[in-house]
Parts: sequence; structure tokens; C-alpha cells
Amino acid sequence: MYEIIKWPRDMAPSRSPIHFTNELEVAASPAAIWSLLTDPAAWPRFYPGVKHVQLLDGHTTLGLGTRFETNLAGQDVLASVQEFEPMTRIAWGGYPKVSEVSKAYHAWIITPTANGCHLWTEETMQGPHWIELAKQAPDIFWLTHEKLLKDLAAAALTREHARDYLSP
Repeated sequence: MYEIIKWPRDMAPSRSPIHFTNELEVAASPAAIWSLLTDPAAWPRFYPGVKHVQLLDGHTTLGLGTRFETNLAGQDVLASVQEFEPMTRIAWGGYPKVSEVSKAYHAWIITPTANGCHLWTEETMQGPHWIELAKQAPDIFWLTHEKLLKDLAAAALTREHARDYLSP
């Protein structure tokens, strides 16, 4: 069984009208997955719709408490890293700039397996902005995360292959 997300109380699935999970067995190592999730410059290569990530407050890498701006789900979002356990889990929470009352919390859990890792992502969303988007396309968030997992897995395999190729 996989470790449970450490939800902030107000963003727990039982308190959120939008909640979904996605998971995938990945042939890449946890280190390859982790290196991509914590490298904001790499996000546009695998994260659907992301064109930029700007770290705030002088940060140069993601870590616990790092604030950042990006464009997730077609929305300009302000978020911060709220869980950070190297090689194992990372989560960020935030809101679209057009509606601070519409919040989202997105968590990732990476579990080593014999052939790579099991990648689990789970998200909760609240507020009128996200609810309206979900009404327009009920499966859009889940489908986007399915693509995200596949693209992340492919990017991780490419990154590992490049490192193997460059190794002496």
C-alpha cells in the first residue's frame, strides 16, 4: 500500500468537490522522476500546458516552502511547495491568480519498485473557478494528469538514457 497524502485539513478529499488520482508504473528510477519534478526548467517538456515556471523569493530550486508562479491547467497560478521529502514525495498548493478563493493541492508519491518506480499523483480542488472549469469539461483534469504521467515517464527514461550514454 502506498503512503497517504499529508493533506492540509482544509484541502482534504472529503472537503473538496474535485478530487482525482492517477498512477503509473514507470521503468525509470525514482531519482530520474524526482530530478524532473524538482527541476522547474524541465516542466515545459512534460507538464501539459506549462510554458514557464518562475521561482520567487530568490529560490533557484524547489524545496519546502518555495513559492513559484506558473501556468497550470491554462491558468496563471501562484503556489508553494508544502511537502518535500527527497526522492519520495512532493506537494504544492496554490490558487489561480484570477480567484484566490479557488484552491488546489497537488501531491506526488514516488515508490521504488523492482523495475523502476510506482508514481502516484493526487489532487484536490475547491472554489468557483475550478468548479466552473470542471463543469465545462468534466474529465479534463484527470485526463490532463494521465498525459502528465505518461510524458513524465518518457522524459525520465530519456534523461536516464542520456546519463547512461554520457557515463564512462
